[in-house]
Amino acid sequence: MDELTIGVIGVVALFLTILSGVNVMIALGIVGMVGLYFLAGFNAASSTLSSIFFTVTYSFHFSVVPMFLLMGYFAMRAGIGRDLFEAATRWFGRLPGGLAIATTGGAAAFGAASGSSVGTATLFTKLALPQMLDRGYSKSLASASIAISGTLAVMIPPSALMVVYGILTDSSIGQLLLAGAIPGAIFTVLIALATLITVLIKPELAPRIDFRYTWREKFASLRLVGPLVLVIVAIIGGLYGGIFTPTEAGAIGALVTFFMAVIRHRGLRGVRLTGVLLDTVQTTAMIFGIIICALVFSRFLAFSGLSQYISDFLINADVNRWVIVAIIAGLYILLGMMMDAPALLAITLPVTYPIMINLGFDPIWFGVFVVLLCELGAVTPPVGINCFVVKGAAGKLIELEDVFRGLLPYIIACLVMLLILCFFPQIALYLPETMRR
Repeated sequence: MDELTIGVIGVVALFLTILSGVNVMIALGIVGMVGLYFLAGFNAASSTLSSIFFTVTYSFHFSVVPMFLLMGYFAMRAGIGRDLFEAATRWFGRLPGGLAIATTGGAAAFGAASGSSVGTATLFTKLALPQMLDRGYSKSLASASIAISGTLAVMIPPSALMVVYGILTDSSIGQLLLAGAIPGAIFTVLIALATLITVLIKPELAPRIDFRYTWREKFASLRLVGPLVLVIVAIIGGLYGGIFTPTEAGAIGALVTFFMAVIRHRGLRGVRLTGVLLDTVQTTAMIFGIIICALVFSRFLAFSGLSQYISDFLINADVNRWVIVAIIAGLYILLGMMMDAPALLAITLPVTYPIMINLGFDPIWFGVFVVLLCELGAVTPPVGINCFVVKGAAGKLIELEDVFRGLLPYIIACLVMLLILCFFPQIALYLPETMRR
């Protein structure tokens, strides 16, 4: 049996294993190790695993992952999400679909602190959904707006998913974090516009609220979120100016959100420090496990020659390179329905990254592009993970079909954002290219 055939069998075995219910990390590791064993022998397979394990866990640069996760858990304990939603409601609540727009704004800001799509969707389902339903919003608009707003967490810096992409592709993590800032802001506006246009076309979906806040009350709400906004601006500005590294940025963010949580709860008891640290360690271990096993599987594909064969085939195909981009985009949307984003990147990047680089695309731009595709996959029926998260957090308030029914305007907004990235790549590349290194 030749090496290429073994590579094909390995890919098929990987997907069959995942579909059978085996954890993605375990599937990647087992298939990768068994494949390396058949290709290069036991000693080569075991030495590959040990060297990858050491490289991933030893490098200082990878410590950015637990720092950003710790920042996110402290932000949740500090009640920042509630403050952000309250402030956004005071400023945007009277617009058509104002509570849904406020949810988008609040989720974008909270996502910058948490970096967790699932966490953001869960929190704002509990905060915003009851309020929207109490004020007569349709279940479809309310739930769908929360599902799509939750995905902003993986685009707006600091983003743990960008870090995972950087580790898997050996790209600059600092540049990747900055690259998501402008596209993330534009995507936030597009989601808000999608809500506004939808409600203007069908006003019955979201009755206008009949109360108004004074300017004094609006500006007073900024005091609640001011510290977090300053932290986010400081992190982005510090990365851009070369003042500190991504790991240092995450540590500063974690420290500030820790103090915010202590102040909110008037002491350490309410922060539940042990639980926060345990959650951070567990999530970090999960992400690092996926990365290690993904790199093992990537080495297996490289040994088999399958990734190079696919890359050469597509590059030499007599089609426009944007046709290949469309094929890759479709692959991510399809697979994104079935698995979470870190696992999706771990499985696909060993094949798609070399193809895109050989086609002449910038690796930083592709990072933003592929993260946006993960966002789209997270809400695309029939299995979009954020939709199930919203349903799970909402309990009996809504049905899963309600979430799916309201998604079309937001899927269109996401596709528009993908086109904007393709036509205007500099919106993702300007900050990384001009940052001080």
